[in-house]
Amino acid sequence: MLDTVSRTFFHVLAGSQLLKSLASRYGMRANGGFARRFIAGENVDEAIAAARQIQAAGLHITLDLLGESVGSIAEAGAATRAYLAVLESIAAAGVERNISLKLTQLGLTVDRATCVDNLRRILDTGAAKDFFVRIDMENSPFTAVTLDVFETMWQQGYRNVGVVLQSYLRRSEADTARMNELGARVRLVKGAYNEPKDVAYQSKAEVDAAFVRIMRLLLSGGTYPAIATHDPAMIAATRQFAAGRSLPPANYEFQMLYGMRRYLQSDLQTEGCALRVDVPFGREWFPYFMRRLGERPANVGFVLRGVLGER
Repeated sequence: MLDTVSRTFFHVLAGSQLLKSLASRYGMRANGGFARRFIAGENVDEAIAAARQIQAAGLHITLDLLGESVGSIAEAGAATRAYLAVLESIAAAGVERNISLKLTQLGLTVDRATCVDNLRRILDTGAAKDFFVRIDMENSPFTAVTLDVFETMWQQGYRNVGVVLQSYLRRSEADTARMNELGARVRLVKGAYNEPKDVAYQSKAEVDAAFVRIMRLLLSGGTYPAIATHDPAMIAATRQFAAGRSLPPANYEFQMLYGMRRYLQSDLQTEGCALRVDVPFGREWFPYFMRRLGERPANVGFVLRGVLGER
């Protein structure tokens, strides 16, 4: 119950333009901005610098240019060009070629055909430069259409693309079976949006139980699944199941977010687990940042210390 209330509260705050304006004054300041714990920077050069440090520690990375829900075809085109520029910058920098994106950035809410064309441009450029592109999952009104667009790309022969499934959605076990059937690469997350009870499990116990069920489906029949969690219990359940099936660490990877549970990231790497860090960056960081607080309210203390330190 507390998890649901927390998500709802921070979801509401994420939509506040006033709070966004106030946060932007302090959050990404070069020296001690409170959001920099969780956001690598506001431009690709800062993100690449963070990625280099992560890779130097023996971890993998994926870069995520933050943004969602553009309002016009022109804005979708601009977001697409921005992502193409990010691909060029990453390739030139020599860091790992792995990115994540949202379909609403590419115009899904404006015109589906335009979104598909924009995604195809990114996938074509990515394939030529040996990039893997992960399509993030957004809130439940976009679940079916996101998977449908993904399957459209898959049926057209694109194999440098993967998708995300959320364990708190009641439909996700069936979606997992379908992705396993295709041979698609899936990232499993719990889910960070505020969803109604007929669509999503509401209690942590239910979400965790679904996460474990889907994790087992992915490790048993999936294609290099990514188990994305900061929950030690979910990590332990994954490792126990993998060990019981004699699955080598090379068959799957864990994923965590930049700045989250850094001690746990280090421990997993030391213990020989493959771990990828999602490195978010860009000017549209505020909604993402608020969802991270909703997932783990203990982070609020860190933010408050950062804000007080600005004074």
